[in-house]
Amino acid sequence: MKPIRNQGLVQDLASLWFQAPMVIAMRTQALGMAMMTGNTKDIKEFNRMVTEKAAAAAESAMALNVSIAQQSVAAATAIVTGRKPASAATVATKAAHAAVKPYSKRVRSNARRLTAKKD
Repeated sequence: MKPIRNQGLVQDLASLWFQAPMVIAMRTQALGMAMMTGNTKDIKEFNRMVTEKAAAAAESAMALNVSIAQQSVAAATAIVTGRKPASAATVATKAAHAAVKPYSKRVRSNARRLTAKKD
């Protein structure tokens, strides 16, 4: 049995592993500073945190459903045409990548935005 390789899934999980804690720390620091100083200009960032999580969850669920549907059609087509369908592990890996991708995309963009120099 050969190992299943999905470089995209590995990269997305690695970005979540390293960048998500960094984004959380930067946002927590900004929240703490805003609370101590009474500054309300950062309210946009705090609203963004909540709406982005909801959007990522919805996008992830949709991507997972689409991936499963595509894999089901591919398996049915393979069976009908006499070919061997993809293994369950391959299907699961593709589904996992579809589910993780929206989160990692947002985490990477947040990390870039939050670490950019502000004028």
